[in-house]
Amino acid sequence: MSRAEFDISVTDDTIAEMLCSDSRVEQAIRLIMKKYGEPLYWHIRRMVVVHDDAEDALQETMMNIYKYRNTYSNDFPLSSWLYKIATNESLKLLKNRANSLQSADDLGDSLKNSVSAESDPDADRTLVLLQEAIALLPIKQKTVFNLRYYDEKSYEEIHLITGDSIGTLKTNYHYAVNKIKEYITEHSLL
Repeated sequence: MSRAEFDISVTDDTIAEMLCSDSRVEQAIRLIMKKYGEPLYWHIRRMVVVHDDAEDALQETMMNIYKYRNTYSNDFPLSSWLYKIATNESLKLLKNRANSLQSADDLGDSLKNSVSAESDPDADRTLVLLQEAIALLPIKQKTVFNLRYYDEKSYEEIHLITGDSIGTLKTNYHYAVNKIKEYITEHSLL
C-alpha cells in the first residue's frame, strides 16, 4: 500500500485521475471514502434521518461512484459530483420509502418522528427542533438548505449538484430558512 493511498491531503484532481484509471480505481475509491465518507454520510443522514438508511445510501453511493466513474468529467468538481450521487441516492431512498399514494415530500411527519426517535434524550432541545423543522421541509428546500447550511456549498456548486437554477436555489433556501424559524419559534414556546 502506498502512502498516497491513505493520505487524505491528496488533491481531488489526483483522485479523479485515479478514478478514471482502471489500474488505480480501487485506490481512488478508498481515498474518496477516507476523504469524503464522513461528510457524505452526514449529508445523506440529514436527508434520510435514520442511521441505517444513511449507511445503506452511502454504500449505494460508493457503488455508483465506482459504476459511473467513466462518466465523471473534469469540468465538474469531484466533490460536487460525489454530492450529486449522494443526493440522488438519498432522494431515491426517500421516494422508495413513500408509497404510491404519497410523494417523497409527504414524508415530513414520518421523518420528523424519526428525528425524535433517533435523538439522544439529553440532546439540546433547539437542535432537535432544528432537525424536526428540516425534516418537514419539501425535498427541494431540504436539499438546498442542507447543502448550503451544513455542507457550506456555494449556490454554483449546489446548481451543479441539483441542476436547479441559482435563482430557484436562493428562493428555496430563503423559504426553508423562514419555515425553520417559524417552526422553532412556534415549538420552543410549548
